[in-house]
Amino acid sequence: MSNRFRGDKKEEDQDLEPTPEALPKVVMPRNFFTIILTEGVISKEAASEMMPFIIFIAFLGMMYIGNRHFAEKNIRQIDKLNKEVKELSWDYKTLKADLMLKSTQTEVANKVDTLGLKEPVEPPKKLMVPLLIEEK
Repeated sequence: MSNRFRGDKKEEDQDLEPTPEALPKVVMPRNFFTIILTEGVISKEAASEMMPFIIFIAFLGMMYIGNRHFAEKNIRQIDKLNKEVKELSWDYKTLKADLMLKSTQTEVANKVDTLGLKEPVEPPKKLMVPLLIEEK
């Protein structure tokens, strides 16, 4: 075929194009869906009318699945945070107990003894300062 306009077709080119009668018929496979759509309860028109509803149902199904995944993710995160809070609570309690032990008088005296400080044996003395009040 050479470069020509479509209107300049020769007879030999027209014979090469198949006619609709010459085309082989497409045979649909026989399965459940084709039987229902062609011979059964649902026709092609009814199925195409139901398509928006089917798409809506599929969308709701996807939303349900997504919501379920989101909820499970939140539950796992809550459990993880609860475990972390328990660990931090245990750390707080052990540190508080250690601090209470280290702040007792005997522990403080033992620690300061290495610095050369000693615990006084006699009680502290009270200093008395006389107050001078001027009268006007």
